Amino acid sequence: MSFSNGDYERLIPGPAGDLESLLQFNEDSSNVVICCHPHPQFGGTMTNKVVHTLHRVFKDRGMSTIRFNFRGVGKSHGSYAEGDGEIDDLLSIIQWVKTNFPHLKIALAGFSFGAFISLKVAQLQNFQFLISVAPPVSRIYFENIVITSMPWIVIQPLDDDVVDPQASIAWYYQHQHPLSRLVEVADCSHFFHGKLIELKLCLNQSMDELGL
Repeated sequence: MSFSNGDYERLIPGPAGDLESLLQFNEDSSNVVICCHPHPQFGGTMTNKVVHTLHRVFKDRGMSTIRFNFRGVGKSHGSYAEGDGEIDDLLSIIQWVKTNFPHLKIALAGFSFGAFISLKVAQLQNFQFLISVAPPVSRIYFENIVITSMPWIVIQPLDDDVVDPQASIAWYYQHQHPLSRLVEVADCSHFFHGKLIELKLCLNQSMDELGL
């Protein structure tokens, strides 16, 4: 299967059936960033505005991207599986990328529930970098997650109305390392209402600092 520059809709085989995905491919890119959306049971989809903003940052930096719907969302088959199945969904997307783009390095980015899923998968494999936006530390069990030395950026809204921002910040400081960065966004809610431009700017700045 060959791809040229452009956007593609794909149904990628997953453990519970096909997974709906949006591939943005840049022939000149050396990597691809897989973006994970927020909680499926609370309206999370791959077209979420925060996920779209992440995708735009990576695209503007010359990277290829894949956004996908977890099982049971949109055209993706199956039903919500308490996080374990969603981890398997992401692993299937990763395997599809490795099969179709063996020359590309893989990075992960996730928002909220998607941050949790990408963090869990980052325990299993090494990636070029990891972006965690508003990780739901106060709502999901994070204690067994150990962050490796891959470049890692955490972006946390300080007026988060879904997760406890101080819990996320404290958790970050327990796991920080020389290639990690924490960005605290003031006067900002969980879904970055009115703050998407600031999200874009701070992510670009942190990626520049890490040479990504």
